[in-house]
Amino acid sequence: MKHWIQAARLRTLPLSVSGIIVGSAYAYYQGFSDWRIVVLALLTTLGLQVLSNYANDYGDGVKGTDANRIGEKRLVAAGVITAEQMKKAVIITAVLTFIIALLLIYIAFGKENFALSLIFILLGIGSIGAAIKYTVGKSAYGYSGFGDVFVFIFFGLVSVVGSNFLFTHFIDWKLFLPATAIGLLSVAVLNLNNMRDIENDKIAGKNTLIVQYGLKFGIWYQRVLIFVPILLYVIFLFDFKNSMPGFSILFYFMAISHNKTISKINDPKDFDPHLKNVALSTFLFAILLSLKLITIH
Repeated sequence: MKHWIQAARLRTLPLSVSGIIVGSAYAYYQGFSDWRIVVLALLTTLGLQVLSNYANDYGDGVKGTDANRIGEKRLVAAGVITAEQMKKAVIITAVLTFIIALLLIYIAFGKENFALSLIFILLGIGSIGAAIKYTVGKSAYGYSGFGDVFVFIFFGLVSVVGSNFLFTHFIDWKLFLPATAIGLLSVAVLNLNNMRDIENDKIAGKNTLIVQYGLKFGIWYQRVLIFVPILLYVIFLFDFKNSMPGFSILFYFMAISHNKTISKINDPKDFDPHLKNVALSTFLFAILLSLKLITIH
């Protein structure tokens, strides 16, 4: 059991639920609440993240990408879990996650909103497919530099706006500001991962944006991914009273510190500790923003 828990990569889970927390809190601010939707949305997202981690372990393991990786050990590459066992785990996790997603859709839309239910069923299938295809198969998009796009869409836009829609059944365009912020911060975590793995990815033929454009590009890219969300956060809260300027300043100085630190890194393996820092900062960002939305309801 401990090996399967290790393969699930628990440290990635807080980042995955950040968008759900914000989308649900904004729904509460709008006057909508249903604890069943919150719980099922969180379970669905956690299922998708574990599915993605299992599929990533399997896909990179069978391709040999993880043979000399830096950071957490991958179980298939290490021979702790066989490729066949991991493949079965991917299938089981995908099925269980889809069942939870169907229950979530039924609770959110009932029988009378068939069109919306169908759209979200297709979105659920697409999310499962995206989680698997990141590294699995010959056309894995993570090997072609499209991982950043999919992380932005699913961790940001779909997670925040989609979860909010489950409550409200309409789109508030203002919500795209925090959705974009969380999406960019999630990409920042992936970018650090790709900068850390640049040498190994080159050997394995994994053409991430960092492999294609180099570490200098990656540092500048990281600055955009870190500083733009702070601006979006301030704009989003501009209409609210007592919009927590202290926390905006705190995140700004955290971003300054992060930028200075990564700019001095020469050895790619030294990017590894910063993955956890940015992921937890994004989670903290989501929690503080959600508390603000709930308390001004």
